[in-house]
Amino acid sequence: MKQQRPYPQVIITRKAARSLAAGHVWVFDGEVLDVTNLAPGATEIENGSVVDVVEENGTWQGAGLYSQASRICVRIVTRNANDRIDAAFWERKVRWAWEMRRRVMGADADCCRVIFSEADGFPGLVVDRYGSILVAQVGTVGMELLRETLYPLLIKTLHEDGQDVRAIYERCDSPVRRKEGLELRVGWWDGSPEVPGSPRITVHENGVLYGLDLENSQKTGFFLDQKYNRAAVARLAGGARVMDCFCHVGPFGLNAAAAGAQYVRFVDASAGALELVRENVALNGFDAADESRFGYTCADAIGYLSELSRNKARLREEGGPFDLIVLDPPAFAKRGQDVRNAARAYRQINESALRMLPRGGYLATCSCSQHMTRDLLAQAIAEAAHGAGVSLKQLEERQQAPDHPILWGVPETHYLDFFIFQVV
Repeated sequence: MKQQRPYPQVIITRKAARSLAAGHVWVFDGEVLDVTNLAPGATEIENGSVVDVVEENGTWQGAGLYSQASRICVRIVTRNANDRIDAAFWERKVRWAWEMRRRVMGADADCCRVIFSEADGFPGLVVDRYGSILVAQVGTVGMELLRETLYPLLIKTLHEDGQDVRAIYERCDSPVRRKEGLELRVGWWDGSPEVPGSPRITVHENGVLYGLDLENSQKTGFFLDQKYNRAAVARLAGGARVMDCFCHVGPFGLNAAAAGAQYVRFVDASAGALELVRENVALNGFDAADESRFGYTCADAIGYLSELSRNKARLREEGGPFDLIVLDPPAFAKRGQDVRNAARAYRQINESALRMLPRGGYLATCSCSQHMTRDLLAQAIAEAAHGAGVSLKQLEERQQAPDHPILWGVPETHYLDFFIFQVV
């Protein structure tokens, strides 16, 4: 790199340089050897600012955003030394992200993830679209400083494409912000073209309607990453008796009901979530109180599944036997050290479900933890099948929807693995 650049330089170890060369985009604080090219009079790099990342032999590795308080001190945003990190740079990246969604999602782009953090080159920023509302999560100081640049660019880009986007709602309340020295924040962005009076909205996905509470729901309000996995389950649901376990606001069960399922049992540990399920059942024109069609159980799903797998009378009380069971648990492994206990939990819930299913029944099961890799999940399921004394015929192996792209070299962006089996 011969040209003079205006950014401070972070000098990194050879090990860190190898990681970047393999495609990763993070530099950890323990991998920094020195900082140079500071502004005159400065004693440290300004928090959230652009830095050049340089190997100790002088090889330029990329430019990124610097975080003083985080263990991840640099997140790469470009590997092109000719890039100027200005508003035009960010506008290009917003357009690239949106153009990809328009192409891969088609008509489904009205309800999709528009920005997926590192996978789109916006480290720490997630933006989901629910019709005319964008919901943003900002998790890094670099993106925090850029939000007043990025939000107008998002609205401008979608408007120029003929999309009806009226407001941005911020769910900047993740504890990860504390690690960046940022305060928590929830509410409408005051630069929105039109601020709605309520954070309660109705969204449309796979032909199913959902009422969402943007202020109090999990993350950005909904789990868009399972969109096409829900459609895959719906294809098996016609005339079936279905259990939707860890159901949240009921999307798998509602997709099954819309596809003609005979009966759906919703199971979740949250009474509030089940109340939203009832509302969503009614929103889609079903009778939520029809006990011949719908059932609702507030219970810890692990213990509940175990009980039903051992007690056939209890299983019948809950609407069984079931033809199709969906397991969509939360991330049992939120940290690397949780993997052993998580594997045990995945094995347990899958074995219980397999013991409940008849020959010819279907199991849809997944993990949404990047620490619980595809192979570890497959091993847990295989052990569950062995424990239940059944064989499995794999029908589909799926991942997160393409609006949540996987950036090769960054395993953290691959976090959802989904299998559909038939019991044989």
